[in-house]
Amino acid sequence: MEKDSTKDANSNNRESQMEGQWGLYEAYNELHGLAQEFETPFDAPAVLVVGHQTDGKSALVEALMGFQFNHVGGGTKTRRPITLHMKYNPDCHSPLCYLLAESDPSVFQEKSLQEIQAYIEAENMRLEQEPYQFSSKEIIIRIKYKYCPNLTIIDTPGLIAPAPARKNRSLQAQAHAVESLVRAKMQHKEFIILCLEDCNDWSNATTRRIVMQIDPELSRTVVVSTKLDTKIPQFARASDVDVFLSPPACTLDGFMLGGSPFFTSVPSGRVGTGHESVYRSNDDFKQAIYLREMEDVTALEEKLGRSLSTQERSRIGVSSLRLFLEELLQKRYMDSVPMIIPLLEKEYRSTTRKLSEINLELSSLDVVKLKEKGKAFHDLFLTKLSLLLKGTVVAPPDKFGETLQDERVNGGAFIGSDGLQFPHKLIPNAGMRLYGGAQYYRAMAEFRFAVGGIKCPPITREEIVNACGVEDIHDGTNYSRTSCVIAVAKARDTFEPFLHQLGNRLLHILKRLLPISVYLLQKDGEYLSGHEVFLKRVASAFNNFAESTERSCREKCMDDLTSTTRYVTWSLHNKNRAGLRQFLDSFGGSEQSTVGGNDSNSSIQTTETRLADLLDSTLWNRRLAPSSERIVYALVQQIFHGIREYFLASAELKFNCFLLMPVVDKLPALLREDLESAFEDDLDNVFDITNLHHSLGQRKRETEIELKRIQRLREKFRQIHEQLNSNRAMLRAVRNNHHACHHVRPSSKHKYINIQESCCGLLSTF
Repeated sequence: MEKDSTKDANSNNRESQMEGQWGLYEAYNELHGLAQEFETPFDAPAVLVVGHQTDGKSALVEALMGFQFNHVGGGTKTRRPITLHMKYNPDCHSPLCYLLAESDPSVFQEKSLQEIQAYIEAENMRLEQEPYQFSSKEIIIRIKYKYCPNLTIIDTPGLIAPAPARKNRSLQAQAHAVESLVRAKMQHKEFIILCLEDCNDWSNATTRRIVMQIDPELSRTVVVSTKLDTKIPQFARASDVDVFLSPPACTLDGFMLGGSPFFTSVPSGRVGTGHESVYRSNDDFKQAIYLREMEDVTALEEKLGRSLSTQERSRIGVSSLRLFLEELLQKRYMDSVPMIIPLLEKEYRSTTRKLSEINLELSSLDVVKLKEKGKAFHDLFLTKLSLLLKGTVVAPPDKFGETLQDERVNGGAFIGSDGLQFPHKLIPNAGMRLYGGAQYYRAMAEFRFAVGGIKCPPITREEIVNACGVEDIHDGTNYSRTSCVIAVAKARDTFEPFLHQLGNRLLHILKRLLPISVYLLQKDGEYLSGHEVFLKRVASAFNNFAESTERSCREKCMDDLTSTTRYVTWSLHNKNRAGLRQFLDSFGGSEQSTVGGNDSNSSIQTTETRLADLLDSTLWNRRLAPSSERIVYALVQQIFHGIREYFLASAELKFNCFLLMPVVDKLPALLREDLESAFEDDLDNVFDITNLHHSLGQRKRETEIELKRIQRLREKFRQIHEQLNSNRAMLRAVRNNHHACHHVRPSSKHKYINIQESCCGLLSTF
């Protein structure tokens, strides 16, 4: 009778242990699903399978589960990661599978193995037709089966090693896409990386080369050599087998999980009823895996000429790998429980706050409150704009700033008629990432540098002759008119492109204020999230204002440039009069030097002679003498530089007055008028109230679902944590009383040992 009661107690104890274990895995499976669906920051431990194409990843995953489901074979058969939440259930004699619905991430739909395989194949075919061809979004499947281990495994697309030739560019692009996807998954430090290698020489690191870029010491990596049955016949000597089974530390990092690689074989052939199927049931498939494992052990012992040691045997076969992974993941689960609870608490508070904000938005969807919110947003938006122009550091420069090189690419460069740009290194703060008023000032400074350094373009003799023409009253040449014709043509062609370039550059800088202002509003919690139609209207009004203001300002500058290059007013160009007089005086310098000692009458006569010669060679002579060419060139230079100085000062002043200042003094009134007009016309369309009600209602339902799931998980992990603490406390009490056991009666000591074994069993379960 006493034996029966002890047996019942042990049975109940095992059932309690199993229930606790199931509850723990169920909680972590749900946690992983929650993290994927709602992008919440939970670290749920899982096994991430990484390997190259045809290394046997999917086949190994199926062998670990004990049944087939996937699309396997040569080439790329996995284009989306597949997450398998496997749960041991002795009552499920056939695999019971649930697929996470794409339309509703809170619903798992029961599917047959054939339906899941068809879904995976359809997804692979769909992605194969798309440009990227791969997706990081996981296919999530829950499985209950009496042969399943308690594991969460993520099967990733196979890495590709394409040939380097140009004709393989498409495959090279696929290889880059797959590697980026796999690397991103390996970045999750809570994942155990299952690194598959299909080689018989450990110095040939194919998959490890990529894995060790993320996990250099393989401290969270389990290395698996697949297709062992194909490698054993390749070894000629026992020493080769020894090196393969126990690679030296210099070849393979000794810090890897498990201390040494695992070796597996999965028999080929699919489960099904067709004539091409090798196995009629999953039981046949599992039996074939077991037999293959036994055959591998026998073949290795024959090659070695000895029996495998216990350590070596513990690394051979799918069953050994499954046991190791299950125990390893179980320990990770246990270690993570205390850290998960505060994360769930934080996420619960955050989601509760989010739900309150949604309810507040729903309650404020009436005409008066919406108008108030719109006006308040208008004022806050203008405040941010003003702040950016005046100068601020609240927006991160690395995200919103532009170097001068970025600015030239995005907003256009100042390029002269020679096609050259002013060296950006000579512009102050060229390498700094600027925005707002600082960027506006730098652009204007570059404009001054670029335009201020322009020289008059070269003048050819043909241009001078063509500009002379014939007067309407005489056939003499008017070189002052000729000089004006050439100078204004050169100036107009040179400076007009800079005017358009300056307008485009400053407009680009002003338009950038909009996204930066939005960021500042979001940062300060002042952004009207959900009111996309209204926000688009504000953005459109701002952009239209900036474009029309820039266009109007540029037209004013064009009027100035047109007037300056249409009519030459000599008072604008008299800065070099003294230099020009000295230049003209130099024409007769040699004659004047020869009569230096004569009287004044001789000097006057010489001057008159020089003047007559000058007039003869210019006004009355169409043969272009060097003196005439020099006079025209000097006059053109003087007029061109005068136009340049006036254009530079005028353009800078006008863009400051008629582009920058209106943002400060005219934009507020314009936005307010646009807002009032919109409110009067159709408030419902401005705020899109109907759609807003619908979207807020949808967000509320999704947030309520998320909150309930977080709350349920929080309670689950609390219970698990309490049970763990209770079991640990019981074990400590047993250990503290250990010394007393040596002084009790034998029957009492037997009871103590039973209690201790029970506590150790419970603790090992957790």
